[in-house]
Amino acid sequence: MRCPRRRSPRSRSAPGPGDPGPDRTILPRGALPRGTLSREALERHQVWWYLTAVLIGAALGLLLPEASAHLDLAVWPVLGLLLFATFAQISMRDIPRALRDRRFLASALVANFVLVPLLVTGIVRLVPQEDPLVLGLLLVLLVPCTDWFLTFTHLGGGDTARASALTPLTLCLQLLLLPLYIRLFTGLGGVFTPESLAPALGVLGLPLLAAVIAEAAAPRAPFLQRVRSGSGILPVPLLALVLLLVSASHITQAARSATALPWVLLAALLYLAGALLIAVLVSRTVRLPVEQGRTLAFSLGTRNSFIVLPFALSLPAGWEVSAAVIVTQSLIELLGMIACVRLIPRVLFRERTHY
Repeated sequence: MRCPRRRSPRSRSAPGPGDPGPDRTILPRGALPRGTLSREALERHQVWWYLTAVLIGAALGLLLPEASAHLDLAVWPVLGLLLFATFAQISMRDIPRALRDRRFLASALVANFVLVPLLVTGIVRLVPQEDPLVLGLLLVLLVPCTDWFLTFTHLGGGDTARASALTPLTLCLQLLLLPLYIRLFTGLGGVFTPESLAPALGVLGLPLLAAVIAEAAAPRAPFLQRVRSGSGILPVPLLALVLLLVSASHITQAARSATALPWVLLAALLYLAGALLIAVLVSRTVRLPVEQGRTLAFSLGTRNSFIVLPFALSLPAGWEVSAAVIVTQSLIELLGMIACVRLIPRVLFRERTHY
């Protein structure tokens, strides 16, 4: 009788093809090993990233003011990369579905362009009626954000498809309505020129177009698919870099207008509190799903500081305070958004089916 062949201890313990072996762990496809910097780890510690970036930027701006002033030129391309990284995480095929949701779009447009102007009108009456200060507040508070609104919506658990669908509409409407608001509230006209609109359109349109092309071509180009997948880790560090650049290039300008800063702080805090209150009330009134309610809160809470900043910088001599107001408000807003990334999903819009 032929005895069965016995395996040696070596052959029993040797891993075969695809066998991780006794001291290895199988990771899900696309997962990162423990200790690797992941998207979840970045988002969990994002507060420290942003605060560190603001402090480093402010220190650079104060210690090396002449060199740091040139960092302003880098803000726009970094914003473009930030927007592309955010758009790349969104399936553009979902946008038509989001546009058909008339309840959400109507709620967001009414809140942004009817209720928010009423809130801002009341806030600016509380500050000294100096034209540069008032104009700076109106510029930055009247227009909804079209860049890091998407990033914070993503980080705060909002509906990024609807946020992306909402962005082109709010951009077009704000460019049409902002000059009208300025004339109605202050009597100041002629703020915008065709040249001043180019940065706003470019910083939004080019990254969106690139993301659409990347998504369409990804099935035939594995490299683009890897780019889209890998860009998911970028929003937090890119936003931190934007913070550093803005703080470094504008801290000196803000320091020169120190007398206006307490009023800007008051206006920014009152605005954020009022915007979140409007978001909660509108969401409960029309019974928005929780993710849409979060999206509405970030849409109202974030303002278009970096889009209107070139407009303020183009104002004539004597209006420098307007630009300083916008920069200061953006820094206050960012600190507020760091808190809102936790406050909005955990307190104001907790997981439920409807409000």
